[in-house]
Amino acid sequence: MAGTPDEQAPSGTEDERWAVLDELDDWLRVPMLVLSFVWLLLVLAELTWGTSRAMETFGTAIWIAFLAEFALRFVLAPAKLAFLRRNWITIIALAVPAFRLLRAFRVLRLARATRGLRLVRIVGTANRGMNALRASLRRRGLGYVSGTTLLVTLLGAGGMLVFEPASEVEGGFESYGDALWWTGMLIATMGSEFWPRSGEGRILCFLLALYGFAVFGYITASFASFFVGRDAASEDAEVAGAKDLVALRKEIADLRRELQQR
Repeated sequence: MAGTPDEQAPSGTEDERWAVLDELDDWLRVPMLVLSFVWLLLVLAELTWGTSRAMETFGTAIWIAFLAEFALRFVLAPAKLAFLRRNWITIIALAVPAFRLLRAFRVLRLARATRGLRLVRIVGTANRGMNALRASLRRRGLGYVSGTTLLVTLLGAGGMLVFEPASEVEGGFESYGDALWWTGMLIATMGSEFWPRSGEGRILCFLLALYGFAVFGYITASFASFFVGRDAASEDAEVAGAKDLVALRKEIADLRRELQQR
């Protein structure tokens, strides 16, 4: 019996740390949501129009805030390895901006390394944006899917404009509008005559195509359910609606009651 309090102490401490972590998430939810959306706009502006000293300074400040928030959550998390496994994409996305601060290394000035880091940054920003939408929308229905699709389309278009510009690739994109149209057609599974030439562009194209195949079926089913629901609500429709089902159940119940009486 003497060892029972010692055995229960770690469990109680772990529960307390989970409770503190939940309180921290609730307290930081709104500020981190705002910073996530601002970060998304900064990355999109950089991909589309290029960067500036003011944008780099503002982005660095937001990145430091993300680092501090992640470090605090890591310290409070009881299961460190499980926490790292669940947030491996976030870890990579947080590590990429650090290379921009280490420009003294020659290897980081190579064009290929820079393009690869941009691809990782785009994927990490998309992941953070999806998490922000998931946290801001309580019901993850059609609104959440539409928001993530818009986010992926905007970021994907910016990435394709960077990786496949007309100045470097034959048949490439001349403006952000062209890249946005191409990305929309790809996600809608329509496709176009142009296909990426660079390795980063092909990887991004593959990820966009995967997302398009995954989400297109859900959107199609949602629209089909909407129109079927409208037909079911009509009295002259051939599809049975909720009122018809309720009436049918009532008739079955009356028939069962009558049979029992006999």
